[in-house]
Amino acid sequence: MSTFTVRRGQRYRATITLGPIEQFADNETIASRLRDAGFAQVTVSGAGETRKAEAVWPNADASAPLPAQIASIVEVA
Repeated sequence: MSTFTVRRGQRYRATITLGPIEQFADNETIASRLRDAGFAQVTVSGAGETRKAEAVWPNADASAPLPAQIASIVEVA
């Protein structure tokens, strides 16, 4: 599992790949999980196993292991 660092005030875009059962979750459920992790201004789009999410990290800089569901993540200018 790789580690990723988020920085205060930065916006991130992630591709989320869900498993066979997880893919039945609606986008609001996924957005709620991202908010629970500390993100703000969360939007999730897509359906099925692949979703796109954008969110802002409003907290202090932090590093954590990426969940297996995060296929890619980039900082958005």
